[in-house]
Amino acid sequence: MGLLIDNITYIYNEGSVMATNAIDGVTCEIPDGQFIGLIGHTGSGKSTLVQTMNGLLRPSSGKILYNGEDIWGENYDRRKLRAEVGLVFQYPEHQLFEADVLTDVKFGPKNLGLSQEEQERRAKKALELVGMGEEYYEVSPFELSGGQKRRAAIAGVLAMEPKIMILDEPTAGLDPKGRDEILGLVSDMHTKLHMTIVLVSHSMDDVAKYVERIIVMNNAKIMLDGTPREVFRHGEELENVGLSEPQVVYICQYLKQRGMNIPTEVLTVDEAAQAILKAAGKKESENSGV
Repeated sequence: MGLLIDNITYIYNEGSVMATNAIDGVTCEIPDGQFIGLIGHTGSGKSTLVQTMNGLLRPSSGKILYNGEDIWGENYDRRKLRAEVGLVFQYPEHQLFEADVLTDVKFGPKNLGLSQEEQERRAKKALELVGMGEEYYEVSPFELSGGQKRRAAIAGVLAMEPKIMILDEPTAGLDPKGRDEILGLVSDMHTKLHMTIVLVSHSMDDVAKYVERIIVMNNAKIMLDGTPREVFRHGEELENVGLSEPQVVYICQYLKQRGMNIPTEVLTVDEAAQAILKAAGKKESENSGV
């Protein structure tokens, strides 16, 4: 059934002169198995929204239902919720704190009251899934590279075997190679583990390549919600709120303006390469008189 966010509002500093609506009347559904991109400029409300999804923040009004149950209902077990709806923070340093990587990854299963044997089994399995072998078990998490810290943070959530994984800007500060590695890992988790993924990002190129649905936030509200092609048809609206289309869209528009017959709905580098090769082949045939 997944998550249902029903007309929620979240107000920071509620009741004071500094009161600010971070989320304002948001309604959306996160069904089982989807790979969703949540995008918006800084201050749009996306990070606040994902922190309400697993009960870290309580909405000022509205409801959040997980598998049909109100997560703020009386006697609801929010510890169990946070095991099933895992959140990986933007900065892994906010999540890593133990003396070594293996102990850190075991922390979530330990909090679930699992046996020492089960804690270790889950931690090692999670580290294997993120590509970190035995050589990292006794390493301090603070000695890891930026990309390795993110892998360790993801493993810490994976070890709780969640049904939904929320990742808040998991590639922030990484170089292109590191970004591709982390996003490839997230995509594999979705495919192999049949996990619902919510990817918070400001990178249109990333969401265009990986996700099947995009939710765009602006001024604490949902501005657009649809498939990548549906959302990126609103290029002018996105630009008006400080966002943009994927870079390849602008490249293809440039080539089209100069006479190359390229489809207008190209979104990824692979699609652009195929479209350019196809258009160049046709032009060559025309020039040769074939």
